[in-house]
Amino acid sequence: MRIIILGAGRVGESVVDSLVSEQNDITVIDTDARRLRALEERYDLRGLVGSGVDPVVLEEAGARDADMLIACAALDETNLVCCKVAHRLFNVPTRIARVRSQAFRHGSELVDKEGFAVDRVICPEESLTRYIFKLIEYPEALQVREFAGGLACLVSVRAVAGAPLVAHSIAELRECAPDVAMRIVAIYRRFEDEPDRFIACDGATRVEPGDEVFVLAARDDIPRVLKALHRDEHRAPQGRPRRKVQRIMIAGGGRVGLRLAQELAAAPAGFHVKVVEQDAERCTALAGQLPHEVLVLNGDVTDENLLEDESIETVDLFLALTNDDENNIMSSLLAKRLGARRVLALINRRSYAELMHGTQIDIALSPAQAMIGELLAHVRQGDVQAVHSLRRGVAEGLEIVARGDRKTSRIVGRTVRDLKLPAQAHFGLIVRGLPDPLAVVDAEAEAGEAAPPREPQVIIPKADTVIESNDHVVIFVPHKRLIRDVEKQFRVSAAFF
Repeated sequence: MRIIILGAGRVGESVVDSLVSEQNDITVIDTDARRLRALEERYDLRGLVGSGVDPVVLEEAGARDADMLIACAALDETNLVCCKVAHRLFNVPTRIARVRSQAFRHGSELVDKEGFAVDRVICPEESLTRYIFKLIEYPEALQVREFAGGLACLVSVRAVAGAPLVAHSIAELRECAPDVAMRIVAIYRRFEDEPDRFIACDGATRVEPGDEVFVLAARDDIPRVLKALHRDEHRAPQGRPRRKVQRIMIAGGGRVGLRLAQELAAAPAGFHVKVVEQDAERCTALAGQLPHEVLVLNGDVTDENLLEDESIETVDLFLALTNDDENNIMSSLLAKRLGARRVLALINRRSYAELMHGTQIDIALSPAQAMIGELLAHVRQGDVQAVHSLRRGVAEGLEIVARGDRKTSRIVGRTVRDLKLPAQAHFGLIVRGLPDPLAVVDAEAEAGEAAPPREPQVIIPKADTVIESNDHVVIFVPHKRLIRDVEKQFRVSAAFF
């Protein structure tokens, strides 16, 4: 694809890093020549110095032949106007904009073709907040990713010795947990003096303590999946009684910290929230924007005395969400040492995130990785409904809709054992019965005589399960180089159209 990216900041760089390795023709526009030179030295792309709202600059960037524009500059208005110019003057087919303002939500009249002509609005703060909320809902998980509108989930969890499924082979899972329908799609195992290594899963593969296990299951089954892999039935971790996440401390009162604190305060769960911010003026602003139940503290999150005075040992979840990677890392390590049950650090630099993964920091979260899947869904070929970037961009979870029939599709009408997917691509689950927006409404349906729609169901397929048209298939791909082979299998022939 020919892709124009406006903005060479952190988000733009993360988008480039994800897309440039997939044989896309990328041009990056930015007013900062130094940033562009740094990107050109690291990646195979073209940099263009200028303003993205200038038609001359867009034309020089190749807008007339571009397949997609991704506007992720620092200012909302720049991104919105760029999309409008790209649509009006160059008819760029797909236009995506990063917008922080709540007034320009996806689906708003302001961003439709009569407005700013944005096909997809992406808000990093919203993506992060949604992601963190899932981790609060399932505190044992390292990641929680949703498919099929939330009916199915992919979770990763650290296997704990003594949990029911740990030290057993995958073939024994049905005996160990007969009431849980799930599919283990990948295991990443720790080795001494080496990074985690991908372990291909088959019936003989054993789940070992310390493994990071990726599991696909229906949303309603996720608590039982986590219990089977992470919780010891005979003793609570570290001898502590189990409890839900209630006490939360947020380090950093920036956009992400404020948004998360507002949503936590409004949640019916009754969270006890503290926000620690170093800037006194910002604290005053936070106190005015947050309800009185949220305690705003002025102080340094790397101050051991402050954390002890605020009873860090009683905190269920410590969230380091400042704009400084080093502060987030140090405050998380300190909070963990002082007794916080679980810590999450927001880390922008990919190299830092890789270093911290699997250490005393329970979750090292890259903000770009939390939202990059929303962009990838537009880049992938075929009817791709959802994409989630995993393992810091190395792996992906894909939700693809099976289209066509047995004559026009390599998937529809065939059993799982007959599919010719790449060897390491793991066929996870099927969601069947979802509404089909491409279905033709016949006369009987219009007259109200058609049968009522069936309830969607999540199916953990067996080897003889037959794929039907409009099935939402979720596939785990451990290496991005396999993506094109997976897309090729789901492609329908011209006869289908």
